Amino acid sequence: MNFGIPTSEIEVLTAISAAVSVFAATLLVSWPYLIRDHLGARMTQVANERERIRLRERTRMNAQRKPASLRSEPKKLYREIVDRFNLARQAESGDLAKMLSMAGFRGQSPVVTYLAARVITPLVMCVLAAFYVFIVLQLQHPLAVKLAIVLAVSLLGYYGPWLFIKNKITKRQTVIRRAWPDALDLLLICVECGMSIESAFRKVSEEIGSQCTELAEELSLTTAELSYLPDRRKAYENLGERTGLDGIKGVVTSLIQAEKYGTPLGHSLRVLAQENRDMRMSEAEKKAAALPPKLTVPMIVFFLPVLFAVIITPAVIQIMAMQ
Repeated sequence: MNFGIPTSEIEVLTAISAAVSVFAATLLVSWPYLIRDHLGARMTQVANERERIRLRERTRMNAQRKPASLRSEPKKLYREIVDRFNLARQAESGDLAKMLSMAGFRGQSPVVTYLAARVITPLVMCVLAAFYVFIVLQLQHPLAVKLAIVLAVSLLGYYGPWLFIKNKITKRQTVIRRAWPDALDLLLICVECGMSIESAFRKVSEEIGSQCTELAEELSLTTAELSYLPDRRKAYENLGERTGLDGIKGVVTSLIQAEKYGTPLGHSLRVLAQENRDMRMSEAEKKAAALPPKLTVPMIVFFLPVLFAVIITPAVIQIMAMQ
């Protein structure tokens, strides 16, 4: 059936279709030979560039490398102050070093610096307060009032380093508490994949470092302690003491029990991970529930006077115009 189309035209269309098909097939087969593939050359260029950058950075780091020390020495002035006032006995109990480690300061140097700061800061604050009260302000109050102000400022200077450390601990614990459930999930995955606890801690510290540097440091220290301390239980307990968080202490207890009795760790970590996530959610809900009472005072002080002014002002203007 040609549907009224002449036979000659059908033959022409068939020939054209055959020619197009032959041309397309030939082009498809010969395309890899006609178009040059630059991927191999580009990959070689990238590899050469990466090697060049690596050599350049290694040369720069070798040129800037300084003798590294894991233990920093305190300044000579601070050491002399601590020795002169016999303040070293305050650090013998270990509570001060534990508090500083919770703030992220480790070693003997932060302890000496903290003890010296509690001596230097009150003296500096006392001198500044006396200069400001007696010379700059020249208050007309009795001498006893002026001395009381100076003593109050000096007392604030004495407790200033302690307040700074406490604030540092609070901020650090907040950051670690937010990142701990994610780290616990990663630890659970690593443990269930068959990793040892040292490898799991090392892997989690590498992965969680972009989210929480403080937690990555603590897990790295725990990995090192697990490798070098003779008692692995002490390494777990040190992790709980350095952070001071109940969620981490619960995980530490599970790790110690698994180490002692050989109990499966995966189920415990799964339950603890869910509990930590629930705790984080409950804290967020608690903050959200406390928001309306906190907004009451700003609304009364700032919004209601403006609202009353907008409502009452037109009526006052109309009354004044009628009079």
